[in-house]
Parts: sequence; C-alpha cells; structure tokens
Amino acid sequence: MSLVTVERIKLFSTRSPWWCMVLALVLADGFVTLGFIFAPDDTVWRPADAVSTYQFGLMVMMVMATLAVTTEYRFGTIRTSFLSVPKRIPILLSKALVAATLSAVVGLVAAFGALGLGTVLVSDADLALTTGAEWRAVLGVALVYFLAALIAIAIGTLIRQSAGAIAVVICWPLLIEGIGQTIPKVGDFLADWGPFNRASWFILGNQGTTDGTADASDAVMSPTWSLIYFAAWAIGLLVISLVVAKKRDA
Repeated sequence: MSLVTVERIKLFSTRSPWWCMVLALVLADGFVTLGFIFAPDDTVWRPADAVSTYQFGLMVMMVMATLAVTTEYRFGTIRTSFLSVPKRIPILLSKALVAATLSAVVGLVAAFGALGLGTVLVSDADLALTTGAEWRAVLGVALVYFLAALIAIAIGTLIRQSAGAIAVVICWPLLIEGIGQTIPKVGDFLADWGPFNRASWFILGNQGTTDGTADASDAVMSPTWSLIYFAAWAIGLLVISLVVAKKRDA
C-alpha cells in the first residue's frame, strides 16, 4: 500500500476532516450568499466578487491540514509511522500531498458553488467566465487552498502542538497581514509583501472591487508573480519543516 493511500486512510478515519470540509464550504459560500441577498440592487457582480470570501473557508482548511500533523504528534502515532518507513520525508510529503489536494478540491467546489449561488440569487449578475482573469479568479482559489495547506502542514510539523500551530495559521493571515496593514509604515510593507496578501491579489487582481477602483499598477508584482511568490513561501517553509523533522526526535 502506497504512503499516499495510507495517509488518505488516516486522514479520513477521523471526523475532523469531514467537519472542516463542510464548515469551510458553509463559511466561504455563506458569507457571499449574504452579499448576494442584501447588496444594493445596482451592485455589479463579477466572478472575483463572488469568490472574495474564500478566506473564511481557507482558514478552516488550514486548521484541518495543521491537525493532520499535530494530532499524530499529540498521540504519538507519528513514531509508529516513522518506524515503519526508513525515511521520514516521504511520510511527511505524502501527508502534505493528501491534505493539500483535499484543500484544493474544497476550494474549487467553494468557488464554483459561489458562482452558482450568484447565478440563482442575482439574475442579472455577470458571472460568466469569459476572460483569463475571470478564470484565474475561480481556479486560483483551488491553487491558493493547495499552497496554504502546505504552509499549514509545515507549521504543524515545526510546532507539533495543535494549539500553537492553529494560532499561527489563523493569526498570520488575519491579524499579522490583515489588521497589520493598518499599522503606519509597517502596513504598507505587509500589504505589498505579505504572502497571503499576494495570494489575494493573484485571485482578485484589479477586478476584486465592485467599483473597479483597484489598479494593477498599484501592485508590486503581477498576479502571476504573486502566485509564484506565495508558492515560494509554501515550498520554502515545507522544506525547512522537512529538514527539522529529519534531524530531531519524534
């Protein structure tokens, strides 16, 4: 049996991934549904606006990915896994692949679900995917969910404690990069170079506001380079976590 299959069985043997998937979809699509219902009648809806609440589901899936690692450390089952396979890195990579793929699938379902809800609830909404930017806004949600799950796996591997790791994956995008943007001087740097802010720019680009005021010339990098930047953070943290996990005791 391959390591990927083993990690998939271990992940779905508990209830938490199922609850996380449901909660992520409810939050991501639920908040935008409120927008569809209560927004003014003259609101212009674009695909990027429909998926703009993806962050709520993203937080949940990052928590799920974190728990996939920290739970094993908490109950000591990670030692059994490490003893069954001569090398630790393949185990952790398999775990990261399973969690990230599941996260990407949830992100994709949430994005297309938001488009479907908008089509039903707002009859005159222009949610057709006709341009590359519009396709990027929808498919980009899955890519960001995938890479964010890798970051969560890396943080879980480095910290190994559920409470601490979950605090980091929630506070990083919401507090440090989100509320941190309001801090003078520091806020501009976080807005330009925060990895999760770059991921948001990749998805929303200059079409993420209903009034179209966002300007691509205001960004420090293009949406494509923003994705590359975010991926570099995810891969870099994952590599660091693998090196640390290889050197220290389980």
